[in-house]
Amino acid sequence: MKNKQGIGNDARKAWGVLSKAAIYALLIVVSYLFLEPIVTIISKTFMNAQDIVDPAVQWLPRSVSLTNLEVASKVLRLPHSLLNSIGFSSLLAFCQVVVSALTGYAFSRYQFRFKNFWFMMLLLAFILPLPVLMIPRLMMFTTAQEAMKISLIGTPIPQVLMAVLGQGTYSTVLILIFTNFFNMIPRVLDEAAMIDGANSAQVFFHVTVRLSISTILVVFLLSFVWNWNETYVTATLVRSSIELLPHKLNAFDSQFDSLVSAQGGGFRLNEAYKMAATLIAILPLVVLYIFVQKKFIQGIENAGITGE
Repeated sequence: MKNKQGIGNDARKAWGVLSKAAIYALLIVVSYLFLEPIVTIISKTFMNAQDIVDPAVQWLPRSVSLTNLEVASKVLRLPHSLLNSIGFSSLLAFCQVVVSALTGYAFSRYQFRFKNFWFMMLLLAFILPLPVLMIPRLMMFTTAQEAMKISLIGTPIPQVLMAVLGQGTYSTVLILIFTNFFNMIPRVLDEAAMIDGANSAQVFFHVTVRLSISTILVVFLLSFVWNWNETYVTATLVRSSIELLPHKLNAFDSQFDSLVSAQGGGFRLNEAYKMAATLIAILPLVVLYIFVQKKFIQGIENAGITGE
């Protein structure tokens, strides 16, 4: 009997060891899939032309070169495109935070006619593919442009209007985040403020908003990152009226040919220049996250955003 128990305990221990080994192996594979592109970008950014074509050089360059960053910065037109991207993404994120907070508060706190219908329309706007929605939007702005005799297409105005009207990049997700968080705030706090003489606007700004700082930060950062990386809507409506870093990255090949190759100097487009440009484009987002990661994680926990 004791031998059977001993065998059973050994089997359980062996199974536990195998389970942990399988989990660690899976984590290593997943980590590699996420980290390998980043390591490749950083590695090739600092390689010179000889290291790029040398099959013996894989991760560590023989000598660190900053030429790739200098050329990529010139092609991307830094700091002009960087400042434009920061300003434009911040403006859109601010508009989305305000509109999403107000909309989420309305869905959370008020009862109005056809509330479920409008909520379903909100979800439908998120489910439909973006190109399907962009066709009528483009027609709408074109018609308004012709009727009002003002320039809309080819300016930042249409995309700002979309953010203000709750149709910005992933606005539905941001509204749902606010709605979910506001539902977790006890209504007793609203009632107590109203007993003290506060009206609906005062309750929202002095009670709800103050309790939602971390959630507001999460929504702002999500909106900022999504608008930073968004190129389809911007290319369709804003076009080339404003130089943005992600758009410069998309057109890096043609920009390189026109700005660098035409000037001579022996520069030819290679993988290192592209990796350097990619690193420059994602670096502001990485720096932003490093500074606000603690508040960001705290805000996600408070907002009830989970992976379940």
